[in-house]
Amino acid sequence: MARKALPQDPLDTLKSLLERLNLTTASRRLSELLAEAENKHPAYSEFLRRILDAEEGSRWERKIQRRTRWSKLGPAVSLDAFDWAIRPQLSPQVIKELLTCRFIDEHRNIILVGRPSTGKTTVARAIGHAACARALSVYYAPTADVLASLHAARADGTYRKVFRRVAESDLLLLDDAGFADLEREAANELFRVVCARYRQRSTIVVTNLPFKHWGEFLPSPAQAVAIADRLIDDATILRFSGKPCRQPRDVHGAPLDTD
Repeated sequence: MARKALPQDPLDTLKSLLERLNLTTASRRLSELLAEAENKHPAYSEFLRRILDAEEGSRWERKIQRRTRWSKLGPAVSLDAFDWAIRPQLSPQVIKELLTCRFIDEHRNIILVGRPSTGKTTVARAIGHAACARALSVYYAPTADVLASLHAARADGTYRKVFRRVAESDLLLLDDAGFADLEREAANELFRVVCARYRQRSTIVVTNLPFKHWGEFLPSPAQAVAIADRLIDDATILRFSGKPCRQPRDVHGAPLDTD
């Protein structure tokens, strides 16, 4: 005589149903939420809202984690300890406004220009992380690496995919612009990227060179003007002056002629 199948635990059945509906957080936290409901006796609608809130919150966190990982920004950057006193001409209120990311909604650019080691990349990455926290798509890389990836993509047949990632990110953060001279092909790629994003997406450019000197690393002065004009149109320009942030721990020996 065949044994009767034992009745399945209703809680297990409900968890299985939630998982099939891809409500994985609700399934994982169901026992906890039911125990809380037994103590507080919420209305049915309130209990359902708590379950869905838990699922929505978990999905939002996972989305932000994916955006941050995809951005290549690295560890989170905070400006809480940034020494604004050494940048007296740079207003903290302006930076705080940029951290709201409204400039991205307005499709405007930000240009950070100044001497090396004055905090430009730190501020730029903080803005990038603020955008990721709003689940916006961000792509951060040194300018030379972006152009090199586009060049390599032409060779392996993935150009359209790579260009779309660069051109269609909500925020593109180009670091070290002007750090090295560009050949004509790389300069053409930069022009294509800037044109594709112009008035459609926001770009942050970090550079040591004022735009009037961009003709020094781009092969064509006319192209330098065309790129610069599109980047600065309606942009916010942050000038970083003052002493460099990075300092040696200690110095030994007599001063050199070049010191």
